[in-house]
Amino acid sequence: MVDTKNRRIRLVMLPWLAHGHIFPFLELAKKLTHRNFHIYICSTPVLVNSIKPKLSPHPNNYNSIEAVELHLPSTPDLPPHYHTTKGLPPHLMPTLMKAFDMSDTRANFFNIVESVKPDLIIHDFLPSWVTEVASSLNIPTIAFLTSGATVFSFGIHLSKKKDEEFPFPEIYTDSLKKKFMKMVETSYARNNNNKGLQFYERSCKIVLMKSFRELEEKYMDYLSASFGKKIIPVGPLVQEPVHDDNEGMDIINWLNTKEKSSTVYVSFGSECYPSKEDVEEIAHGLELSNVNFIWVVRFPEGDKMKLDEALPDGYLGRIRDRGIVVENWAPQIKILDHSSTGGFVSHCGWGSLMESIRFGVPIIAIPMQHDQPWNARLAEVSGVGVEVKRDDSDRVCRENVAKVIKEVVVEKYGEDIRRRTKEMKGNIARKVDEEIDEVAKEILQVVEMYN
Repeated sequence: MVDTKNRRIRLVMLPWLAHGHIFPFLELAKKLTHRNFHIYICSTPVLVNSIKPKLSPHPNNYNSIEAVELHLPSTPDLPPHYHTTKGLPPHLMPTLMKAFDMSDTRANFFNIVESVKPDLIIHDFLPSWVTEVASSLNIPTIAFLTSGATVFSFGIHLSKKKDEEFPFPEIYTDSLKKKFMKMVETSYARNNNNKGLQFYERSCKIVLMKSFRELEEKYMDYLSASFGKKIIPVGPLVQEPVHDDNEGMDIINWLNTKEKSSTVYVSFGSECYPSKEDVEEIAHGLELSNVNFIWVVRFPEGDKMKLDEALPDGYLGRIRDRGIVVENWAPQIKILDHSSTGGFVSHCGWGSLMESIRFGVPIIAIPMQHDQPWNARLAEVSGVGVEVKRDDSDRVCRENVAKVIKEVVVEKYGEDIRRRTKEMKGNIARKVDEEIDEVAKEILQVVEMYN
């Protein structure tokens, strides 16, 4: 029996090498530290450096989280600053995945675990050897899925149950099926899907999921039935806003001058870049909507494009009274939490979708890749957003961008969407502690089985 009253349970966390993965692990770790857990987050030095400012100094007991460097083999085409998906040239993704799966990386992780002597390891869909290392040291493992149940249900059906009728026709369109088949043609997606299936099959009888039942209960139940494992939602795991610092205050001060729910925030994540043509259409769409906006524009690493070159001629002058365009960064959490924000024009990455719902901001969805089309569809069928339809050539159209922004933020059409999003925000806030208590309870039960 584990004596949790007299000692803290020690956990090692091993997320995949992406910001969209390590930050949910970090948010889960923060919540668990208040329930008598001490946590070691293992990642490459470049990612460890990105989370260290979030750990110390901090008044909320985050000294119970330690960041531990996991070193990957360095090669001429994969130097240490490329040991993360952020800024990684797309052609090097298979190289990064291979490096994460190599025997040298496995040996480094083995040494870390042997030194730390954790009670349990919480791991991502990669690498394939993590459960073998844990088993050799008689340490239990739990898988943690940082994306939603919707796209995973879709993928499992096509991979394992394609001869059966899919029970969720609202997300099983011909268009989404084609997108999925195209996605799995890439080595990254193919490995992603296959490893995902393996971690379900190899992990213990529970799987943690960054989601909540009100949004995805039936898809979670489908996954549970498919694998005979209990799905434990951990909530949206969104960082709490910090209002007593000066980050981004020029933007917040501008937002303070706008009316309630009058402004849209526009961002496509830190690793997703619209094409030059899409940027131009989005720009015109924002202008045509006559809605206030804050737009974060990012360019791929090494891109020499300047902000004014990416936008239509004279654009910044025309929109200066009701729009702000910034490059690379804006205080996203503060903006979504602000009363003047009435919509989020988003690529629908899972983290962005969770943040939007957490702060009660309706989604204007412009999905681009990976799981984003399914997340956008989920937002629409759940009543918290509307997807901007593309033209027959799969391009963004300015008229459709403007139309959906006005519908969601201003017009009577969007009243139910605005109301539903606020309701979901309230329900999440009420259940967050209850969900994490359940997670802690399930972890302790797994640990006790091994002691």
